[in-house]
Amino acid sequence: MTLFSKKFSTKYETAPFSQIKMENYKPAFEENIKAAKAEIDAIINNPEVPTFENTLEALDFSGNALDRLSSIFFNLNSAETSEEMQKIAQEVSPLLTEFSNDITLNEDLFKRIKSVYDQKDSLDLTTEQQTLLDKKYKSFVRNGALLNDEQKAKLREIDTQLAKLKLTFGENVLAETNNYQLHITNESDLKGLPEGAIEAAKHLAESKEIEGWIFNLDYPSYIPFMTYADNRELRKELAIAAGKKAFQNNQYDNQNNVKDIVRLRHERANLLGYASHAHFVLEERMAQNPDKVKSFLNDLLEKAKPAAEREFTELTAFAKEIDGIDHLEKWDGAYYSEKLKQKLFNLDDEKLKPYFKLENVLNGAFTIAEKLYGITFKEVFDIDKYHKDVKTYEVLDFENQLVAVFYADFFPRKGKRNGAWMTSFKSQSIKNGVNDRPHISNVCNFTPPTPSKPSLLTFNEVTTLFHEFGHGLHGMLANTVYPSLSGTSVYWDFVELPSQVMENWCYEPEALALFAKHYQTGEVIPQEYVEKIKESASFLEGIATMRQISFGLLDMAYHGKAQTIEDVKSFEEAAFKNTKLYPDVAENCMSTSFSHIFQGGYSSGYYSYKWAEVLDADAFAYFQEKGIFDKEVATKFKENVLSKGGTEHPMTLYKKFRGQEPKPEALLKRAGLI
Repeated sequence: MTLFSKKFSTKYETAPFSQIKMENYKPAFEENIKAAKAEIDAIINNPEVPTFENTLEALDFSGNALDRLSSIFFNLNSAETSEEMQKIAQEVSPLLTEFSNDITLNEDLFKRIKSVYDQKDSLDLTTEQQTLLDKKYKSFVRNGALLNDEQKAKLREIDTQLAKLKLTFGENVLAETNNYQLHITNESDLKGLPEGAIEAAKHLAESKEIEGWIFNLDYPSYIPFMTYADNRELRKELAIAAGKKAFQNNQYDNQNNVKDIVRLRHERANLLGYASHAHFVLEERMAQNPDKVKSFLNDLLEKAKPAAEREFTELTAFAKEIDGIDHLEKWDGAYYSEKLKQKLFNLDDEKLKPYFKLENVLNGAFTIAEKLYGITFKEVFDIDKYHKDVKTYEVLDFENQLVAVFYADFFPRKGKRNGAWMTSFKSQSIKNGVNDRPHISNVCNFTPPTPSKPSLLTFNEVTTLFHEFGHGLHGMLANTVYPSLSGTSVYWDFVELPSQVMENWCYEPEALALFAKHYQTGEVIPQEYVEKIKESASFLEGIATMRQISFGLLDMAYHGKAQTIEDVKSFEEAAFKNTKLYPDVAENCMSTSFSHIFQGGYSSGYYSYKWAEVLDADAFAYFQEKGIFDKEVATKFKENVLSKGGTEHPMTLYKKFRGQEPKPEALLKRAGLI
């Protein structure tokens, strides 16, 4: 019996990270897969007539120990990986894929589900039960339940290959990120850089026992260098290094992985009777089909392009005026944008950062959640962590009842992938009258504290923290019966609504007054800075929108129809043709490190960031009408969106909250595009 085969005897049954050893994982996966199979067999061999309870409900609550083990292992593989862990991931991923296929391709199990599904109109089911029945039936059909034996075998083969390819893709990107460093020995090469970035680079060099300063491709190191370093040649070197990750014809090259993933996804979709991977994916999205996505993106493009071209011309003229540069290159974008922003608004991150001490910003997010949703966050020190940097919190309601356990992991380190994400170590559900509360985690890569300074965030990092915290609230406030419908288990183009709407509070004076205080003097951020933050919110928004649209169009190009990709770089260039502003860089290719669509869950779904922006702008307009801390609007949002998970169609939930469908005008207005 392994550590993972019984309930943890820890506080709130939290993961006992300090007790887990690497050698525990594989035997635990094997044992828990076996136990989960036995649970499935018990459902299939139940002599009673199939009912919703003995089939659908039993299925949804089966494999609980395996789910927990998987969430712990794969979360740590993203936040705290090692070569040993990556090797285990490569070994257990095919086992999990096979197990998943064993369920969805099990004819006897599908017969029981179909038997209940065929009589659904005569059953007295709640809305949530109807949703579960529909989703489970569909998920079996979408995973090959109606295929013949030969086709099922083919599907299993494709799924196993895809699981391995996606893992390899991510490992290659991480290896390429870790393999590069810009080593600076001449102090004059640091000109323009903020003191904090220089100190962090010195600190990094010291940690490697190297003289001088080290910059790398982790965002807290990369972004300040690209934004502030006066040395154009070094900006170019760093930008090219970032852009050629996994595109260097070496052992970490992802070009063939991209081709194979795209080909196999298309084959899989065809096998299941869909015209393309995008048709398959979008059937379970608010957007419904590729044509609707393309027309949504092209419609936005039409509105954003004139603004983007105007902004790019303005930026080019500005670079020529101050530095005599004739052609703006990709490594110039962030640098001159920042300079122009300072000129227009006299506002830069270095002025703002002292007001955004990480702890204060986090407490600000907590306070806003308390004002809106009536929950409090209390740091505790008796919950096990997987790394010393992680902080743990009890989330309580006004009656001091546990709402959730919250983990916060904010600093970059070797073995942690770039970016920011929310995840869960345990999902919420209600069984036998007991509401099992979730364990939610936010993982980010913010500028760490140095010997002389606390962690001070850029405004962009502030919005990132609020964004992931919004996802976190979606998980923490979950209140559904069934685990597979809980929290963020919603249509992918709806999942970004709670996160993106949360960012809006970062721009509101009333909210900023709660947490934007100078880390040395305690002085609240000056009103003129707040006004400038709001004014500059739509600065170069046309260019930013074009960039997001270009990624969405590239995703649809890969997944929207059958094609043979001879050359990944040429294919990418063709997809970017209508959104291109900067000259191309021959050494660079975005696709080979486009982890969102080739490793994460965003394939055929990258458009959902813009889609959700339409929802979030419309939703926040409602808060603004009534007051940004209005209890009535907040309660509607909590009860109809945050707590409901995937229990109903998202548009139904949205209309219950808002009283109407979302209108894109709010977004276009906020972005300054109309």
